[in-house]
Amino acid sequence: MINRIVVGARYGLKDWIIQRVTAVVMAVYTLFIGIVLVAVRPADFSVWIAVFSHGMVKFATFLFALSLFYHAWIGMRDLWMDYIKPVGLRLTLHVLTILALVGYTGWVIEILFWRL
Repeated sequence: MINRIVVGARYGLKDWIIQRVTAVVMAVYTLFIGIVLVAVRPADFSVWIAVFSHGMVKFATFLFALSLFYHAWIGMRDLWMDYIKPVGLRLTLHVLTILALVGYTGWVIEILFWRL
């Protein structure tokens, strides 16, 4: 009989699926924004502002950013858990990573919904 010691970590299938889904979202956004930019061909800043002021582009860009940050969180969390053995240092790196990603999310919200 195998005696598995569970220490609070999840065993990966959910995170693996989330990373695949977020990767697909990012790939679809890349194609979408590429098509938009080829169609519009923004030559100056005012045209760029007009492109990203459209509600659909704002929504898609925000969804891309959330997918990117969640994808990055899972990757960085796994990297810290696999390679950083001192618990205090690992916890510090987890907290710093979370703070950075939450800060980036706030920055994206500010740029997309308050400045445009």
